[in-house]
Formats: sequence, C-alpha cells, structure tokens
Amino acid sequence: MPDATVPPSLPPEFGVYFALLEVSALVQHGVEGQLRRDGGLSFVQFQILAILGEDPSSPRSMTDLADRLVHSKSGLTYQVDRLEQAGLVVRVPSKHDERGVNVTLSPQGVSALERVLPGHVDVVRDVLVDALDGADRVELTRLLGGVVQHMRSRPPRSARRSGAGGAEE
Repeated sequence: MPDATVPPSLPPEFGVYFALLEVSALVQHGVEGQLRRDGGLSFVQFQILAILGEDPSSPRSMTDLADRLVHSKSGLTYQVDRLEQAGLVVRVPSKHDERGVNVTLSPQGVSALERVLPGHVDVVRDVLVDALDGADRVELTRLLGGVVQHMRSRPPRSARRSGAGGAEE
C-alpha cells in the first residue's frame, strides 16, 4: 500500500491518521454487504450484538454500549429499538440504577450472531487479515491496542460535557 496522502497544510506524521481512516472505511465497506445479506444487520447493529455476545449472560447498560461503540446515545437508542423490534435483544430495567436500562441478547439474537459470524470472519480475513503476515498482525494488534488504551484512559464520552463549541452527540 502506498503511503497515505497528507494535505500539505498538515505534518507528515498525519499519514498514520489518513491510512487508518482509509483502512477503517474499506473494512467497514467490505463487511456491510455481508452483514445485510446474512443477517439483515447494519454495521452498528452487528457491533451491538457482538458486544452483547461477548458475555451473553451479562446485560450491558445503554451508557456502556454507547461508550464502547463511541456512538451517540440517541443513535444507539434507535438501533437498539430496531434490534428489539426484530426480537434480537431484550431491554430490562437496571438492578443498580433505577433510571438505567440494560440490554441483553435474546435467543434469536444469539442465533443471528451465530449465523453472520462465519461469513463475517471470511470477509474480515479477505479484506484485512490476509494482507498481513503473522508477525505484522501481532505488531499491528499491539500498536492499535496501545492507541486504544491511551484513548480509553480518558473519561468516557458519557462522563464528558460538550463545550460551547457544540454537542458531542
């Protein structure tokens, strides 16, 4: 892959940023068709199901999901509404917060996730994983893990207030 093109007004080290944006967009584009075809899911809906599928016995709060997905709470509510209408998730009141709502996979949600995952793995391998040898995969995972850790060390989006410059959602 050639070096990412950086506008002349930006420092050359921004090439990493533009390369990451392009790879992210290409991977997302590559998987969206498969998710729609195999499960009738949007990319965000798949992300919600995948997070809930990490531990199906443990419901997640809407705030936790929004922070994890870096998605607006209103946008997440819309997506969870759609998943609930399709019978793929269930919302229950939080046991720890009287105003809170938790989300968990329904049995149909587990089935949907099981149905889309094999094709999803194939597409991700094709568009991303197979472009790297084993050592590069390990190194890229390590590097991106450090970036994630740095970014997640800041207060979660739900704990931050938007400034005078505009809303965060």
